Amino acid sequence: MDQHGQRTVRERVLDGDVPLDAAGFRREIQTSWQRCRLVGVRPTGDEVPFRPELERPGRLARAAGPVLDRLAEQIEDGPVSILLADSEAQIIDRRTGHRELTDALDRALVSPGFYYAEEFTGTNGIGTALEAASPFVVSGAEHFRENLQEFTCIGSPLKHPITGNVEGVLDVTCRVGDGHGVMKPLVLAAVREIESRMYADASRREQLLLEHFLRANRRATSAVVSLNEDVVMANTAASALLDLSDQATLWDWACRLLGTGDECTGEVRLAGDVVVQARAARVGERGSMAGVVVEMRPHTRGDGRALAGRRSATRPHEPREDDTLPGRSMAARRLRDDVGAALTTDRPVLLCGEAGTGKLHVARHLHRRRAGQDPLTVLDAVVAQDDPAGWIAKLAKVLADGAVVLRHLDRLEPALVERVEAVVDAAAPGRVMATARTRGDSRLLDHFPFSVTVPALRFRTEDIADLAPALLAAHTSRRPVPRLSPGTIRTLAARDWPGNIRELESVLVTAAVRAMGSDIAQEHLPPEYRCATGKSSGSPLQRAERDILLETLVEARGNKLAAAERLGIARSTLYRKMRALGIDEKHLPTP
Repeated sequence: MDQHGQRTVRERVLDGDVPLDAAGFRREIQTSWQRCRLVGVRPTGDEVPFRPELERPGRLARAAGPVLDRLAEQIEDGPVSILLADSEAQIIDRRTGHRELTDALDRALVSPGFYYAEEFTGTNGIGTALEAASPFVVSGAEHFRENLQEFTCIGSPLKHPITGNVEGVLDVTCRVGDGHGVMKPLVLAAVREIESRMYADASRREQLLLEHFLRANRRATSAVVSLNEDVVMANTAASALLDLSDQATLWDWACRLLGTGDECTGEVRLAGDVVVQARAARVGERGSMAGVVVEMRPHTRGDGRALAGRRSATRPHEPREDDTLPGRSMAARRLRDDVGAALTTDRPVLLCGEAGTGKLHVARHLHRRRAGQDPLTVLDAVVAQDDPAGWIAKLAKVLADGAVVLRHLDRLEPALVERVEAVVDAAAPGRVMATARTRGDSRLLDHFPFSVTVPALRFRTEDIADLAPALLAAHTSRRPVPRLSPGTIRTLAARDWPGNIRELESVLVTAAVRAMGSDIAQEHLPPEYRCATGKSSGSPLQRAERDILLETLVEARGNKLAAAERLGIARSTLYRKMRALGIDEKHLPTP
């Protein structure tokens, strides 16, 4: 069928006049169109996701760069374009021939920075090659979207020859009439060359890691691990200390402290509350770090006894009945200390924190440790206005039989405050808890003399590896629950999480379904979460400044003037700092 005939059939399929399986399209095109329909891609749409800050993957760029340079020389002034995309289908490089094709690609938004994942832009040479995990050809009317029908595209995934992970896609695009039979062999030959360069690059880096690991292990009597983003080598002592999630923790710690230096030392808190004194040394050249070698010793107490010993044979991240407040961060430890202090009082306790931080979970944890068998009822103060008398009566009845958590107490109707005060004051000791965004100015909140602040997830992203098993366990009967790969942990930890733990839970549940029982890799995450974006990657001081600004903006409910006044700076200064620190005012955490 010629292009004109395909276009006619395409329109009839989209109008519903002809079933897709009777349209004469190739089976792989039909399968892609079915996926596009399922996720709601519009055939007439022309919007394409775009992120201007390109994060070119180092090893992909190193391997593909020389090959693209050579191909660019060969196609100079020719009718084809070479595209390189990363594993998320974002175009990161483009080499074009004559000007007419370049202008056509620009009009269709086929240029660096734009995402061509199939769920965003329909059947195309980049996104569909990723979905099919094999070379893919799409021409003219086979594109699901109308604005791509003038092109013929041949894309092929670039797979890491050692790990097998898809690193990106190489695509050759031309106008429909300019297609040539040698295009596919050209793409496949270039892919083989890039993958060969990736293998050589990985081999050199791994050889360096191995040499430094063996050297350190010969002289050391402690735990030794040599690692980078993908590889971990550990001696017996290190294997006893480390969990899967600790690879990401150690790598992040070493990269943050090393900076431009060659060595660093410090204390690292690993999974299972294991604390080690660590020394890291750079492996490789400063311009191209192959990894780090880390020597570790368990931290000791004042009496000389080790705080951390050999891990048990069971997986340390399996949720336990008594381990409901997981986390290794300073914020998590402070939360556990505050909960412990709350257990010493029988006065009403207020749980403060942003939406989605898990205040109700902490309240239930407090109740279990406090009251044992007493029933616990949750009442939402927001719905009290629907039937004030009935809500107050229910509150009094609940407190006569057990304990209560008053959710959203800071949003209680002012007219009900006095009546709720009377009920709370008359309650038996240890039976009243409440949740609120902040202590605020409500008179009723003064009746809660003890408060616990539940930290936002952006202040404890190093806890994600510890939180994930508990969150996933609530949604699956499978044991052991799926684990997060080190790359997944790094990606999730680099985000701001305006929806806090509630948002993280939604992402993990979606990823677990995609993983179908296997451990959760980056490709299992929802597309918009696969890139490590949003969080400042500057110095610890810059990250602390960003957190302060973000928290102040949340407390001021996005009011820049009020936030600037609280910080004691001019509003223009606040705007400048927001831009410098990457704070998007449209995506602030929910108050």
